[in-house]
Amino acid sequence: MTKTATKSNVTLVTIALFVATFMAAIEGTIVSTAMPTIVGDLRGVSLMNWVFSIFLLTNAIATPIYGKLADSIGGILIFVFGSVMSGLSHSMVVLIFWRAVQGVGAGSIMPISNTIIADIYPLEKRAQVLGLNSSAWGIASVIAPLLGGFIVDHLSWHWIFFINLPIGLIVMFMVQIFLHEDKHHSTTKMDIAGTTWLTMMLLAVMYAFQLVGQDPINWQIVAVCFLVTVIATVMFIRTERLAADPLIPMELFDNRTFVVQNIVVFLVSGFLIGYEVYLPDWTQGILGLRASMAGFAVTPSSLMWIVGSFLAGKLLARTSPYRIINLSLFFILVGAIIMVLIPAYTPFVAFLGISMICGTGFGLTVTTSIISVQNEVKPTQIGVATSFNTLCRTLGQTLMISIFGIVMNTTMLRGVRQTEHTSLKMMDKLINPLTANQLSDKILPQLRNILYNSLHNVFVVGLILIIIAYICNLFDRKNKKQRIN
Repeated sequence: MTKTATKSNVTLVTIALFVATFMAAIEGTIVSTAMPTIVGDLRGVSLMNWVFSIFLLTNAIATPIYGKLADSIGGILIFVFGSVMSGLSHSMVVLIFWRAVQGVGAGSIMPISNTIIADIYPLEKRAQVLGLNSSAWGIASVIAPLLGGFIVDHLSWHWIFFINLPIGLIVMFMVQIFLHEDKHHSTTKMDIAGTTWLTMMLLAVMYAFQLVGQDPINWQIVAVCFLVTVIATVMFIRTERLAADPLIPMELFDNRTFVVQNIVVFLVSGFLIGYEVYLPDWTQGILGLRASMAGFAVTPSSLMWIVGSFLAGKLLARTSPYRIINLSLFFILVGAIIMVLIPAYTPFVAFLGISMICGTGFGLTVTTSIISVQNEVKPTQIGVATSFNTLCRTLGQTLMISIFGIVMNTTMLRGVRQTEHTSLKMMDKLINPLTANQLSDKILPQLRNILYNSLHNVFVVGLILIIIAYICNLFDRKNKKQRIN
């Protein structure tokens, strides 16, 4: 047991970390439920996507910075402040600005939580606790739509942000009182140049993918964004190699296991976001189920995520990360292949089974990845390594959701053009079971066929991601017998 664990109230700190993670996780989903009401109040439908995009952008940028600072309170304070100011917003532009601030705070919560867990738990228990903490995202995806609807109906949309104030204050109090860490006073300066180039790189690449997902696409701006990305990446690497105390030490990338684990979690996170976003479209648009039932289609993956994390904890003491990742990718690969092969009108219960299979793989992959990268670095670099792993997960989700959107929209548009008497407005009605009954019974099968083909192509891309992840993991086969110490 570490010195931090002996001095701290481990149970109460763990509860505080779970609540903090849940608070950040639910914020990404609960806003979507309230968005129609927010748009109606603030009058800014053209800016609606930026309410989500800016949160992800600043979240991704802040993640490695907080990994370096390892500040357990500051990030939560910024998140709470951004939440309150978002609730007080009187226009869409103001809301987007404060959502950016909120994202900066949210970017600290996952890496700091995982770093604290690494400090207060031994290896054999760490995987189980990490799995429990990560399950907050799955639980949030189920609860958020229901909670958001309740708050909007009985209070107002402002309270989806205000609710973070009492929760955040309680979390900060618990961490401050019950977590006792050894204080380390660093004399090195913050890597301002590295932070600037990393910010430019992430902003440019993520903004480019946002533009590619729009119609029509402004290819000139996209090209400029990718050019800026290349220049900023080169300058970031050069700056980090020369920095006395780099934001992300380049020496970490000399470790093959570290690189492979982060690439794998990047790809799996991309598949994960596609699965969670587009499976409800299938169950609602094709099977005609209500939104509440559609949400339950992904619930088993959240539960089995915890099981997969517990399995990872047991297996890490017995075998190498290489073999565990192979096993985890096998689970996800089976689920991805089934999603590609199943017909349109597959019974709902089959999706529950697929969700259980994929959830087990997600839990195994993410937990093994976090612990592996923590184990591969020096104790002083655990915060940086953990935050970079979280950054890879965030980037995987953010970039791939844009690519999935392009695949979905392109296939849908082609299907509508090839099918008489159909339109994209009809497709919008189809996906919502409450408006699907407004469509003609004659046109309904054709629309569902277009939606099925679009979702099929999305999951084909998802399958390719998992195959690439398998290939990447093969590069770590030299360490297939190496266990984590």
